[in-house]
Amino acid sequence: MNYQKIFTEVLKKMDGYKDSGSPASYIPELRDVDPSKFGVHLITNKNKNYSIGDSEEKFSIQSISKVLSLVMAYKLIDEDLWKRVGVEPSGTPFNSLIQLEYDQGIPRNPFINAGALVICDVLVEHLENPKEEFLNFVRSLSGNSKLEYCSRIAESEKATSFRNASLINLMKDLGNIRNDIDTVLDFYFNLCSIEMTCNELTRTFLFLASNGKDLITNERFLSSSKSKRVNAVMQLCGFYDEAGEFSFKVGLPGKSGVGGGIVAILPNHYCIAVWSPRLNKKGNSSKGMKFLELFTSETELSIF
Repeated sequence: MNYQKIFTEVLKKMDGYKDSGSPASYIPELRDVDPSKFGVHLITNKNKNYSIGDSEEKFSIQSISKVLSLVMAYKLIDEDLWKRVGVEPSGTPFNSLIQLEYDQGIPRNPFINAGALVICDVLVEHLENPKEEFLNFVRSLSGNSKLEYCSRIAESEKATSFRNASLINLMKDLGNIRNDIDTVLDFYFNLCSIEMTCNELTRTFLFLASNGKDLITNERFLSSSKSKRVNAVMQLCGFYDEAGEFSFKVGLPGKSGVGGGIVAILPNHYCIAVWSPRLNKKGNSSKGMKFLELFTSETELSIF
């Protein structure tokens, strides 16, 4: 399939599309990103690459990194992980306190903020140097040994993250956080601060399009069974309280971040990443979602 030609055709169909929304304003370092930026990159399971726009410009992947921390935690403690975090769509905003209290400190899924904080707590508990070991894990997935945390973005989030502090304190009170709160929060802010290009992002997530195995290096990062489950959680929960809309319109497992990035998987075919900083009211890239909706319609390929 000529994905390059399809990219061009999809963008032509979007000529009259009005990109609503604005970059994430509650994180100062993300507020001033050029909202006109737009990039797409796709990598196939045969290592063929296609791109358009600003696909080689780095951006903050934010919550997309929660998939990678989930993978690492799942490898470490296996099915015991699901005793501390669920796999159900939340149906509420990603930083909701109400549902967390109702569920006695067990987050609905690993991708809302509370769930990601529990995953960070698991990694802090089981790794000798969580920040270093997690970064090395992401480097191995991406094939890029130079990836780094962005301290500027991490500090920006830390300075304004009162809601995350509330979430983790509530879970600590309810017995689902086992380590020092400040240590867990610091790890969380750093893993969200990683910057990648669309190209790097697709390379990082390619293993989830290949049953957990990197077909370029032949390294297995996850069993096929666990890979299936991670993709299922992305399908159900990857877009906060807009996951149903994404599944309905796009039909791919995926994960968004408030940096404007979206990564999506078609198992056994490809991984695609889109970046456009303007967010809709649910915190997802409005133009990115529209592009992927038209893309899967044009290719007539999705998981359905």
